[in-house]
Amino acid sequence: MKTIVIGVIGADVHAVGNRVIEYTLKNHGYNVVNIGVLSPQEDFINAAIESAADLIMVSSLYGHGEIDCRGFKEKCIEAGLDKVLLYVGGNIVVGEQDFFDVEKRFKKMGFDRVFPPGFTIDKVLPFIEEDLGPIDE
Repeated sequence: MKTIVIGVIGADVHAVGNRVIEYTLKNHGYNVVNIGVLSPQEDFINAAIESAADLIMVSSLYGHGEIDCRGFKEKCIEAGLDKVLLYVGGNIVVGEQDFFDVEKRFKKMGFDRVFPPGFTIDKVLPFIEEDLGPIDE
């Protein structure tokens, strides 16, 4: 079974979307480790190590995701998680910014997939299957 670590990074307390993501992923056959809200990078990394995660999915709604995610990929590599996929989504930057530019910045930071505000977990599922393969593998 594929394992996905999810959580809300930084000082963000938006729990409802996090629970919707957990519910949807579990109902589609994924093992989900939900670290909750107010989560520093280290919590995501520790959960990924402990669960042998295939994917870390970072959410942020309060606009400071870009700051909270700096150095995340480097810390993953240091922890031996260089093969773990990194997704990020939500309101990950402050203000209205061109999403193409935002996506480019997050990919430069090492994120494999970057999703804009309002992009639902149902729309993310095909990307997960594309990246991780069929659920039953």
